[in-house]
Amino acid sequence: SVGGKYRTIVADPPWEYPEGFASGHGRTVKEGKETYSGKVQTEALPYPSMTLGKIAALPVADMAAPCCRLFLRTTNRFLPSSFEIANEWGFAYRQMLVWHKTDANLPAHVAPNSAEFLLVATKGSPARLETMPSAVIAATRYGGPGVKSHSRKPECFLDYIERVSPGPYVELFARRARFGWDYWGNESLGTAEMAA
Repeated sequence: SVGGKYRTIVADPPWEYPEGFASGHGRTVKEGKETYSGKVQTEALPYPSMTLGKIAALPVADMAAPCCRLFLRTTNRFLPSSFEIANEWGFAYRQMLVWHKTDANLPAHVAPNSAEFLLVATKGSPARLETMPSAVIAATRYGGPGVKSHSRKPECFLDYIERVSPGPYVELFARRARFGWDYWGNESLGTAEMAA
C-alpha cells in the first residue's frame, strides 16, 4: 500500500514528553475534603517518542490520495505544532474535534486537563459521507474497571471516522489491527508501508 492510495489517514504520533506523562496529582482527602498539592505525578512513556522534526518529516503526503482527509490526534501541549505538521504533510486545517476524558482531571494552567484533540485536515476535496459529533465523552479505561492503557483512544472515534470519511483507510502509529484498515506502527503487525 505505497503512495497515494489512502483517502482517510488517522495519525496518533508519539509526541515527546521528556518528563513523562501525567499519571495523577498530589491529592489528599481529610475530613471529607479534597486538597491538592499542585504537584503532578508523572511516569515514563511506555513507548519511544519522536521529536516534532521527525514527525513532520514522515512521508505521510506520499500515502495520501489526491483527495484525502487526515485525522491527527494531539494534546494541549502540541496543539500549535499539529497545525504545522498537518501543513508539512500537505493538508489544510478544517476542524478540531474533542475527546473529553471523563476520568482524567489533572491540574493545568487555568482549568483541569481532561481533553485531547483530533485535528481534521484535508488535501483536495474528499467526500463527506455523514457527520459525526464534535465532541466525544468517554473514559480512558480499557479492559474493565481500573485498567488503563496510556494513550489508547476510544474505538468509537474510528467508528465515527468510517461513517464520515471514505476508504481506503490507514492508521499510523496503530497499536492493533482493525478490519478493513491498513495500519503502520511499532505496536502493530503493520500492513501499510511508509517510504523511507
